[in-house]
Amino acid sequence: MSAHNKITTMQERKLAIRNGGGPEKINKQHESGKLTARERIDRLVDKGSFVEVDAFVEHRSVEFGMDKRKMPADGVVTGYATIDGRPVYIYSQDFTVMGGSLGEMHAKKITKIMDMAMKTGCPIIGINDSGGARIQEGIDALSGYGEIFFRNTLASGVVPQISVILGPCAGGAVYSPALTDFVFMVDNISKMFITGPQVIEAATGEKVTADELGGSLAHNKLSGVAHFNASTEDECFNSIRKLLSFLPSNNLEDPPLYDCQDDLNRLVPELNNIIPDNANKAYDVKEVIRLVVDNGDFFEVQPLYATNIVVGFARLGGRAVGIVANQPNQLAGCLDINASDKAARFVRFCDAFNIPLITFTDVPGYLPGVEQEHGGIIRHGAKLLYAYSEATVPKINVILRKAYGGAYIAMSSKHLGADIVMAWPTAEIAVMGPEGAANIIFKKDIENSDNPIETRQQKIDEYRERFANPYVAAARGYVDDIIEPEATRPRLISALQMSESKRENRPPKKHGNLPV
Repeated sequence: MSAHNKITTMQERKLAIRNGGGPEKINKQHESGKLTARERIDRLVDKGSFVEVDAFVEHRSVEFGMDKRKMPADGVVTGYATIDGRPVYIYSQDFTVMGGSLGEMHAKKITKIMDMAMKTGCPIIGINDSGGARIQEGIDALSGYGEIFFRNTLASGVVPQISVILGPCAGGAVYSPALTDFVFMVDNISKMFITGPQVIEAATGEKVTADELGGSLAHNKLSGVAHFNASTEDECFNSIRKLLSFLPSNNLEDPPLYDCQDDLNRLVPELNNIIPDNANKAYDVKEVIRLVVDNGDFFEVQPLYATNIVVGFARLGGRAVGIVANQPNQLAGCLDINASDKAARFVRFCDAFNIPLITFTDVPGYLPGVEQEHGGIIRHGAKLLYAYSEATVPKINVILRKAYGGAYIAMSSKHLGADIVMAWPTAEIAVMGPEGAANIIFKKDIENSDNPIETRQQKIDEYRERFANPYVAAARGYVDDIIEPEATRPRLISALQMSESKRENRPPKKHGNLPV
């Protein structure tokens, strides 16, 4: 065979592989509102940048008639590309080829890409669209999942890992996304669950649809498994690109630095009046964030879950920062089980990838209640304490209003190693709120009074005047400065510049024992 014929043969083979499960299966994929594995990669990465690896890999199974089945690329497309000019490694499961089921060689392709990503220090993006383990391959399929989970764990904190659920992801397959840093889902397309609706009905009698059980909204709003919800695949890909713009490629790099078009010294007079005069009245902390950060651009993470705390990425002076903020208009900004988990994991991610942490504190305490106590608020609340204490990135805190008790400590206080703590004049830093404190400290005075209601109010006002302010904490050095709210942006940028060269070590150890 001539060299020309050999080249033609190679091209024909590649074309057959690119056609996946064939026109009929591809049409079916499109009819269900889904893109194909290769279309997804093309939409996500820079045009023409994708280089496929292991296109010619074939399965080795012979049981149950598998020796007679051809499966192009063994049901998964793997390779590398660039996003905004920065290299990434990517795999995309092909549902048109045996339902994207995972077998021995399918898994080996994924683990090879993961190994390459760790060696070169590049993010890993996994697009999941699979019916699960390839039953015909038995233990080899299970082995493949285990190899992937092991690498997810090794890669954690080394390179960013992003999971995109664009179809079914069931059984053991869900644990790879759960081990990664961020999970993206799309309405009416994404499904994640360990046991599906039929198994649940057979086992417990509960009737539930696949979407109610494990759809995008269920995991973004109820379980907290997912971090981002999109209405279309293209919207999802745009969000992934934006997320990556805030992240370094690996844990040895700093996040990308962008030219800042927003005035570094910009004052925000609106902030002077954003805190209501009534201490029990709510406001939207996201408005504070938007007014402070570069160009008002705040990329929120898990916006539908544990809404009493807000986390996400922004830029200050062109530098990427991670933001954690109590949300007073949800549960009064209290910390509860889910909020503690959400914030702790975000803090640990930022610390792992050299992203400074900005905290906006307005917290009246941990959420009271039997359900919270029996659900383990002590254990879950400790995760946030642990995360902030463990973090060595620059930590800057602005106390906006309430900062009471243990929740004050947990929200990046000086006592947990915050580098700079600033407070607005509206800050109330105390062991507890004035109402509760007055009931305890002045209990006898109130009981013995001729007018208990009036006396109680006087004592509340007295306590608020003496202790519910930032000046006692500032007198002890627990607050570095009390600032005008309008100056928050330039002061944060200045603090970031000051702490840019921060170096801080922790005692040598194998690892700590996080209160999971």
